[in-house]
Amino acid sequence: MSDERGLLETVLGDGRFLVALTGISLALSGGFAILQSFAGQLLPQDSHAIGMDSLALRHAANAHLLGFMFHDRVAYGGTLVAIGCGYLWLTAFPMEKREVWPWWALLFSGSTGFLAFLTYLGQGYLDTWHGVATLFLLPIFVAGLWRSRPENFSFRFIWREIPRESGPARWGRILLGMCAVGLVMAGATIGIFGMTQVFVPSDLRFIGLQPGALAHISPMLIPLISHDRAGFGGGLCSVGCLLLFIARCAELNRSLPEIVAVMGAAGFGGAIGVHFAVGYLDFFHLLPAFMGFLLFLAADGLLWMGWRRRLRAIQR
Repeated sequence: MSDERGLLETVLGDGRFLVALTGISLALSGGFAILQSFAGQLLPQDSHAIGMDSLALRHAANAHLLGFMFHDRVAYGGTLVAIGCGYLWLTAFPMEKREVWPWWALLFSGSTGFLAFLTYLGQGYLDTWHGVATLFLLPIFVAGLWRSRPENFSFRFIWREIPRESGPARWGRILLGMCAVGLVMAGATIGIFGMTQVFVPSDLRFIGLQPGALAHISPMLIPLISHDRAGFGGGLCSVGCLLLFIARCAELNRSLPEIVAVMGAAGFGGAIGVHFAVGYLDFFHLLPAFMGFLLFLAADGLLWMGWRRRLRAIQR
């Protein structure tokens, strides 16, 4: 029997390829942001906006200012890597089994992430590379979301898929859910600050310059910083939404604690690790991140213990 399927129809399939392509693109974009920051270079459009490259900015201000700018960008890149890995996991595991909840997770997480692009309106800096990437990815993501849509759109339908567990697995889900809610709240707070005040007191102490001095160096300097900070907040909200659905609905198997660990390593690794790289070690500034990281570690450890207990019970 001849195969008369069309090429486009076959490639698009049930939407998982498009969602996976979105995840790969996000992870690569986040990795690029991290590597570019550690290289100590501003993006071309950033240099054009403020009228100087990274070396000139270092001379006009100080090394701490550049470190601060890169620390926001690395943290944002970490969230993109975490989201991308999460989307790839969704396509490889729960979406392959035609579960309903991943579609809703993509809808909430993706909508939050793409809407975060509009945070540039807060201070008026439009990153052209960010804009082009968004215009490229948005139709791919929407097409993937449409083609993977479940037959039953009812949000209440996902509650039928909630796993019933006890012991370490149950507490792991609870702690992961708490961490997810904390990420959403932290992301919203950072996003609002990024669009309005931009800096908290510890930021200015680390930089060693007041907003007036920064504006004197370049009128577009604060809007540029605002863009990265608000984008990081949106990324945290998107990760939190995704983790909330994972904590609530995902089947407890080997891949669950693994993807939670990968997402945590990317997100917390970027957000916390970069502070040590640039020397921004204010205790109270880092305290919420460390508390969230410890909660995340406990959640993943309990999920792993729960999976091992379940595996032993099956093998008996």
